[in-house]
Amino acid sequence: MGTLFVDKLDPQSGTSLELGSNGDTITIPSGATLANAGSVTGLPASAISSGTIATARLGSGTASSSTFLRGDQTYAAAGGDAGTNAFSAYNNNGHAVANDTYVKVQFNAEFYDPSSVYDHSSNYRFTVPSGGAGRYHFNSYIRIQGFNEEFRIVPYKNNAQYGYYNTKFSTTGQSFSFGIAFELQLAESDYIEIYAWHNGGSKSIQGDGTTPLLTTFSGFRIS
Repeated sequence: MGTLFVDKLDPQSGTSLELGSNGDTITIPSGATLANAGSVTGLPASAISSGTIATARLGSGTASSSTFLRGDQTYAAAGGDAGTNAFSAYNNNGHAVANDTYVKVQFNAEFYDPSSVYDHSSNYRFTVPSGGAGRYHFNSYIRIQGFNEEFRIVPYKNNAQYGYYNTKFSTTGQSFSFGIAFELQLAESDYIEIYAWHNGGSKSIQGDGTTPLLTTFSGFRIS
């Protein structure tokens, strides 16, 4: 077997250069490096018969023992979607709800919010974070001064009323708690707020830092 010493091979004509014939084996010896500055086409994955591919070449994000590679070639936290983007907030000082007016409930303190998805300081809303689209479950409980008229808890999606849940109190002079649970399919950047409405005169939502379960709002992603 002879050895041909050259620095470069170019096709005699055109732009295609063929090495070997059908059935031939082109061998790259141990210690040699095949450097590619262009593109390689027609190489099937089955041709990779040994070694491993670096995780950084498989997708974007951080590959680790606690992440997995999604179908969109991004790394995400392992364990599935259920329970992610969870938060739980409450009102710790109460506030007025004007008669016959939809008023946003200010859940201005938090039990937990590890992903910072709920704003408890200014907008009092849950916002779907980047990559967090999916189906969500929410709960809200409100304690309010009693009256002999109707009271509503009203979820708002993207600043628009999304139906309402209502009850009618029959006793004045006492406080009542009313709760709701609901689920929504949400996209990235969608936001959810809780409003209250009543027609019982001048009333106030009750909230207390020492008994924080009086007026609460919580949620998490189901899938």
